[in-house]
Amino acid sequence: MKRVLITSAIPYVAGVKHLGNLVGSMLPADIFARYCRSRGYDTLAICATDEHGAPVELAALEEGTPVADYAAKWHGVQKELGDRFGLDWDNFGRSSSPQNHELTLHFARALWKNGFLEIRVTKQAYSPTDKRFLPDRYVIGTCPHCGYDRARGDQCENCTRVLDPIDLINPRSAVSGAADIEIRDSTHLFLKQSQFADKLRVWIDSHKNDWPSLVTSIAYKWLDEGLQDRGITRDLAWGIPVPDDIADGQLKGKVFYVWFDAPIEYIAATKEWADKNNKGDAWKDWWYGDAAKDVTYWEFMGKDNVPFHTVGFPVTIMASGEPWKLVDRLKGFNWLNYDGGKFSTSGKRGIFMDAALDVAPADYWRYYLIANAPEGSDSNFTWEQFAGIINKDLADVLGNFVNRVTKFCVARFDGVVPGEGEYGEDEKALITELDRRFAQYAAFMEDAEFRKAMGEMRAIWVAGNEYMTRAAPWTHIKTDRARAAVGVRMGLNLIHQFAHLVWPVMPDFAKTIHECIQPVGYRGGVIPFPDGPMAEVLDELTPGQPIKAPEVLVAKITDEQIAEWKARFGGGGN
Repeated sequence: MKRVLITSAIPYVAGVKHLGNLVGSMLPADIFARYCRSRGYDTLAICATDEHGAPVELAALEEGTPVADYAAKWHGVQKELGDRFGLDWDNFGRSSSPQNHELTLHFARALWKNGFLEIRVTKQAYSPTDKRFLPDRYVIGTCPHCGYDRARGDQCENCTRVLDPIDLINPRSAVSGAADIEIRDSTHLFLKQSQFADKLRVWIDSHKNDWPSLVTSIAYKWLDEGLQDRGITRDLAWGIPVPDDIADGQLKGKVFYVWFDAPIEYIAATKEWADKNNKGDAWKDWWYGDAAKDVTYWEFMGKDNVPFHTVGFPVTIMASGEPWKLVDRLKGFNWLNYDGGKFSTSGKRGIFMDAALDVAPADYWRYYLIANAPEGSDSNFTWEQFAGIINKDLADVLGNFVNRVTKFCVARFDGVVPGEGEYGEDEKALITELDRRFAQYAAFMEDAEFRKAMGEMRAIWVAGNEYMTRAAPWTHIKTDRARAAVGVRMGLNLIHQFAHLVWPVMPDFAKTIHECIQPVGYRGGVIPFPDGPMAEVLDELTPGQPIKAPEVLVAKITDEQIAEWKARFGGGGN
């Protein structure tokens, strides 16, 4: 059986995530995992909250809450919102877990033992006003590369360049706003990334045909500019403490950098899954040694996270000298913008997951976002486009097809699958077309080419509608009941297969459709991908089998609603 391991970039635990975060990692990972399950693959899908580092400390400070309590509260909120969006992880872990502490220390000790960690005295920002060193995001200022005036001390979110706080122009404290920043000496632990430049290039070269150009271009840019050693400790109270057996206790009071321990949480969250489910060492079968050689490992993330997954985390694994699994397929995404400007968690700009669910059902968002996923370039959200796609694709094409066929069956065939008549040339032509289209859809999904897959899925719905217009059972019922029955039977079988097809993307919608058809043996859960030639799957329903017509599946979005939402959420780029 094909084995597929899937991880989404883990979201910071601070606050509610916006739709750009959702479509850039978590949603495509979930849709891909559901697709793999629908094909019967042995699938493990892992996510977690990223709970260490300066952003969490800062957010807890602003809220006046102890940081551990803050992280626990927001982990619960993010888990609940993910559940409501249909994100079906095998485990949604926490980077503050005992398992991640244990594995982070394991890797750090292996790297220290192998000579790939080094103590160095660094120049670091210090705030006399705050009476403390200011690591990473505790410092904001102007990016020296692009001039963005709110760059963070770890990375510029505008140009994605990785920074150190001392790189910033006109730096100031993110805690107090004080500009009296001094540069002082501080002792830290460095990972010798520069020694892995050649090995990384060979590894990245081996994936240039199956990673998007967005990913490889970012990875090569880092290598071409000269790979630098990276500090992996910080002057923070919240995090995984550096143990005394590393560096002879010289780093007492310091913690590991969040970007060192966060990727290790992928492995640790898998161990959490095994521990929760009494599976012993089953987590190692996905990650370690010969047992994991038949696993295909997929990572999903936004482009700002690509450097840490093509350089930082792989170097950690390589430097350990142990046979841990490296990523096979890495799917990176560009930005989803909001009405011409950037989504921003810190700036509270855009639509956030909680508010989105107040506006429309989760499946509306899942379909819209993945059908417009920012794969080849940035994409832009507007309320008019959202309403147009929901109204056209889901209401007019898919929803209308389901409603008119099932209601006609209930009204004219006593609510059961009719058995009269035989499939003719028109049905055979449709079967031939759908054999090709279902295969193409599957090929796109296998490669996580989501926009292409959604285009093929829309084409399948359209083909069904065009067939039903030609079959016109509502016309033939007056003179040729058997001919009308053939059209209705084909229509019901199409609805049945549409439920199978859309389940990875719109699980609630698929369940509703499936329950209308009431196939024998359906008990909920995974709705498998159509298996077999269309000539068979489009004749699966048993004559006499009961059918029910659903309520309106997709309510159209009105101009008044669009105006209301624009007023609520704002618009116009900046």
